[in-house]
Amino acid sequence: MLNQNQTPLLDAIKANAARPHAPFYTPGHKLGEGISQHLADLLGKTVFRADLTELADLDNLFAPQGVIQEAQQLAAEAFGASQTWFLVNGSTCGIEAAILATCGMGDKIILPRNVHSSAIAGLILSGAIPIFLNPEYDPVLDIAHSITPKAVESALKQHPDAKAVLTVYPTYYGVCGDLSAIANITHQYNIPLLVDEAHGAHFAFHPELPTPALAAGADLTVQSIHKVLGAMTQASMLHIQGNRIDCDRISKALQLLQSTSPSYLLLASLDAARQQMALHGKMLMSRTLQLADEAKTRISQIPGLSVLQISSPPSQGGLGGSPGFVALDETRLTVTVSGLGLTGFEADEILDEKFAVTAEFASLQHLTFIISLGNTPADIEQLVQSFTTLAKEYRRTNLTVTSLNWQNILSTQGYALHFSPREAFFALSEILPLAQTSDRICAEIICPYPPGIPLLMPGEVITKPVLDYLQQIQAMGGFISGCSDISLRTLKVVK
Repeated sequence: MLNQNQTPLLDAIKANAARPHAPFYTPGHKLGEGISQHLADLLGKTVFRADLTELADLDNLFAPQGVIQEAQQLAAEAFGASQTWFLVNGSTCGIEAAILATCGMGDKIILPRNVHSSAIAGLILSGAIPIFLNPEYDPVLDIAHSITPKAVESALKQHPDAKAVLTVYPTYYGVCGDLSAIANITHQYNIPLLVDEAHGAHFAFHPELPTPALAAGADLTVQSIHKVLGAMTQASMLHIQGNRIDCDRISKALQLLQSTSPSYLLLASLDAARQQMALHGKMLMSRTLQLADEAKTRISQIPGLSVLQISSPPSQGGLGGSPGFVALDETRLTVTVSGLGLTGFEADEILDEKFAVTAEFASLQHLTFIISLGNTPADIEQLVQSFTTLAKEYRRTNLTVTSLNWQNILSTQGYALHFSPREAFFALSEILPLAQTSDRICAEIICPYPPGIPLLMPGEVITKPVLDYLQQIQAMGGFISGCSDISLRTLKVVK
């Protein structure tokens, strides 16, 4: 057992920041002396003394032998891994590295169609061929859940030469599929199970939270420590266990994807966040779960509103016991507002502008909120009161919100890849007016954001239902990311 009280990297940075010396190394602001006064007024100068580079005492992220190595070993033990890598380019680079380390040009990888855009980037970088699976789907709320063990088993029977399976656990809504069963099936083919656990870094620290991916049998998992724990934005971790993945390939892939000038502020925040959770995680998560339970209980009693719960009937978004929805992260709050005659986009704008309550993201029928260790009882009170007022003063009884049925759009799409994502990304392309792109092959990643799930990707055939869907999302206040033309008047297609 390692001493989880220690923060070796944080301590080394603190010591170097306090050491009197003449700095003739990067960064150029030299311990904050050359920083813009406007920035110093906002952040103070102290933080810039810790904005250091790869000094002798601070180790090297790409060949760690000192304090970074010690910090990563402590993190591996705390999160239940055999080895951990710190990520300063977010979980995006971790997902890309996972694909690069397990798949080469032309290799098949099985993954859900509702993956994050970082997985599509991994396909483009590696040249891997995606075998897409439909996730389980709630047609009432228009929410995609997890892929099922049955779907994975069927795909592996059809593609026994696949090199890996990748899944999302939990989804953006906090829904967890049957990961243990998926791991068992995947391992029967002696290939690794890769998990995008960006929103599940807290699972290891409380028994009332879903089973962590590694404990469920995953070979590799990527966690955004900044999303739900106490690290700075962009600070994440990649964990592995077992021997199905070559550690050297992970390290080499991360050398391609991470900055050669990693932020020691981000690295220090990972070291500190690990110590905080290792020592106080259960207490912090107990308090967070209590706040979430209070919010869900009170909001679910407001007429016209409902809350996503695993025990809810299907008509209210509950699929408890189904293979695509076996557990729910109770710190994630999804409120359905369509009963008020409002879209999620409209409700999001009202809450933000009128009540200073900002959701994680809005979708057609609901708003999703992340309740974390940083929230307070006052936050919950403000959230509940804002919904109480929303229901009383902004209800539209004459408007019916109809689902756009995202799943049907993708089924119509048929996942028709005429080129691999890599081939299409690097192919000669042209930009055409939106109306002229139907039946052409897409050359860019197009996704309603958040949560950043691509509706079109390089290599897929563009269909009219997809174009109609994107325009409806935009008209209702959603944001489309990834396209060269943010107005969505044109799209880039393969020539």
